[in-house]
Amino acid sequence: MSTTVSKQEKRTRRHGRVRSKISGTATCPRLAVFRSNRFMYAQLIDDEKAVTLTALDSKKMEGATARERATTLGKTLAAQAIKLGIEKVVFDRGGFLYAGSIKSFADSAREGGLKF
Repeated sequence: MSTTVSKQEKRTRRHGRVRSKISGTATCPRLAVFRSNRFMYAQLIDDEKAVTLTALDSKKMEGATARERATTLGKTLAAQAIKLGIEKVVFDRGGFLYAGSIKSFADSAREGGLKF
């Protein structure tokens, strides 16, 4: 009987702990981030109505590395949020470590005008 836990199960547990503490509203939506091996996905979510306000991915973003594409994604998402009249968000890192492309995304979103 094996008791090993996969990386994905560990991330899912971490994400559950994060999600139990945060929730998004219409005035302060949740900025959810998912990072796959190739791309990064981000969306602004109103959890009260269970509605995605806007969503983007890094598939067509410019940049040679994943970190550069994440930076571009953060700036673009911040611009879209400002257009929608959203300035403050709650950051949901999705169980991923706050380092690398996740950190680059968050920093560029802050530079774009979003407040966490």
